[in-house]
Amino acid sequence: MVQSLDQRCVNTVRCLAADVVRGANSGHPGAPMGCAPMAHVLFSKFITVNPKNPKFINRDRFVLSNGHGCALQYIYLHLLGYDVSMEDLKAFRKIGSKTPGHPEITDTPGIEVTTGPLGQGISNAVGLAAAEAQYAATFNKPGFELFNNYTYVILGDGCLQEGVASEAASLAGHWKLGKLIALYDDNNITIDGDIAVSFTEDVIKRFESYGWHTLIVGDGDNDIAGIEKAVEEAKKVTDKPTLIKIKTTIGYGSLLQGEEKVHGSPLSPDDIKQVKEKFGFNPDEQYVVPKEVYDFYGARTQHGIQAEAAWNELFAKYKQEFPTEAAELERRFAGKLPEGWEKVLPRFTPADAKVATRKLSEGVLTAIAEVLPELIGGSADLTGSNLTRWKKAVDFQHPSTGLGDYTGRYMRYGVREHAMFSIMNGLAAYGGIIPFGGTFLNFLTYGWGAARLSALSHLPVLYVMTHDSIGLGEDGPTHQPVETLTLTRATPNMLTFRPADGNETSGTYLVALENLHRPSIIALSRQNLPQLEGSSIEAVRKGAYVLQDAKDAKVAFVATGSEVEIAVNAAKVLNEQGIPTRVVSMPCSEIFDEQPEEYKKSVFPAGLPVVSVEALGVWGWERYAHAHIGMRSFGASGPIADVYKKFGITSEAAVEKAKKVVAHFEKVGYVPELGLDL
Repeated sequence: MVQSLDQRCVNTVRCLAADVVRGANSGHPGAPMGCAPMAHVLFSKFITVNPKNPKFINRDRFVLSNGHGCALQYIYLHLLGYDVSMEDLKAFRKIGSKTPGHPEITDTPGIEVTTGPLGQGISNAVGLAAAEAQYAATFNKPGFELFNNYTYVILGDGCLQEGVASEAASLAGHWKLGKLIALYDDNNITIDGDIAVSFTEDVIKRFESYGWHTLIVGDGDNDIAGIEKAVEEAKKVTDKPTLIKIKTTIGYGSLLQGEEKVHGSPLSPDDIKQVKEKFGFNPDEQYVVPKEVYDFYGARTQHGIQAEAAWNELFAKYKQEFPTEAAELERRFAGKLPEGWEKVLPRFTPADAKVATRKLSEGVLTAIAEVLPELIGGSADLTGSNLTRWKKAVDFQHPSTGLGDYTGRYMRYGVREHAMFSIMNGLAAYGGIIPFGGTFLNFLTYGWGAARLSALSHLPVLYVMTHDSIGLGEDGPTHQPVETLTLTRATPNMLTFRPADGNETSGTYLVALENLHRPSIIALSRQNLPQLEGSSIEAVRKGAYVLQDAKDAKVAFVATGSEVEIAVNAAKVLNEQGIPTRVVSMPCSEIFDEQPEEYKKSVFPAGLPVVSVEALGVWGWERYAHAHIGMRSFGASGPIADVYKKFGITSEAAVEKAKKVVAHFEKVGYVPELGLDL
């Protein structure tokens, strides 16, 4: 069989993909075999990366949005010379391997974002492309084009059916992100079979309506030149993202090609043998890469090494001409915060007025935005309610709109919570950016798929969630989150903050920004709250602390957010009635759980009954308290005071609950240990 070198490379990938998936006895061979030609074109002719330095700043970003086809990406990482060996390919989907079942940013060098749930990858890619545009507008100078990388995506029918992809694509078109190029693997197959059963829309017309440039390649199985021409044409369009629809055959070469059976199961050994014979390989050999294929991709690797060397030389000259900007870039991409940034955090005394923590958050953002240029934020159409826009903010917009420009750091996401969260993940993954986004806490779960991936990916994303409890009031149970923080507190590598006043709000941002290896949920009140005696910014570093104490306390309240005031008022009454009462504020339970055992026992000493107070679900509070004041049902519509009274979340109710708890444990003669997992 006479094959061009391009075709030999493609067929090598197809055969290797079949072997890799078969070796794991698990995975998806169909997409890698069908997408091999488009991936070959991207990695051999367009994508500029340096496998010897996967974090080269101006590298092109590649996202495999249909992440179940990750064998394809792992194979190309191997061929290009990343730290992904043939042995790693043989360990596909094994415990502890560099080649897990879906692309993981934490596991594999060369992976830009973690793409598991469909639609997330293309949405992350919008964030990656927006980051490039923002950096280019902010730091590029005449003769110094430091930032000009492209973001390339491969995605499939499944991604295009997920709503988050539509939200993000709409924004990408609005923002005119011309360096975003998506290759659509149009193979007409999902797990349920031919897409005729569920997906018959005209994708091209949809993306044109979003403001995308669109192209079609009719033979994605063989027309390598056609794919290359389409990408070249896409790069010429600078004011629109591009979608290239490429018609392919899933599992190309298999006896099951074109069928859903080749989507999610390994090919049989006999099928693999005939695939190899068909493509000119020895059917009895496995995991084979011909020398000429390694040499071909080795040349591409050298291109990437040389590209970074040229960029480094350019940056050295830039550093001489623009030392301030260069130093900022070095700091940001090193993941370091400016020295002394925390000094701008607002501080408060009990003499200061009552203020909602959402308003206090606005004050913090206004202060830190001036000293943290890497902070880029926005809101899902709720800017006036979330109070996320600082006073001097410029909107991130294409200059042609007259509404802002690409140097802007405030993003108008529209009513698109899920896309906002996914785009924030992309912004963070680009490097040197700390993104934040606002919506009501109840709508965090609208975009939970992306928020969970923030935690899984260790990304520094701030979720500014206002209207944080039944204190939302009149909007009623559809908007009142009673269960949401139970979910966030149960999620690994995620911090949940619910500050009680101004000092704790400042402290929340302090601790969130000191923990940039994990996302933070910041739950903020709609209603005004007092500045509390005993609160401090630094106390938030402990997660929970004794806000107010009484000698020989007989009972303790532990509360968060707006309910700390209720606990303080109840403690005052109990102290006056001869029942010494401690008040513990717990702005972040996860941080508290990480404290030394001695400290945790000092806050909740053995033998001290504890009552939790939070205007959310009581689930999880059994770890810290013996009795609970909170929600065991959905909320209700009405004025805030009436809603709190209806559900018994008042200082009067707290006093009565505390008395009952004290009396109960005095009667039984002991106080059981708390479930603190010490």
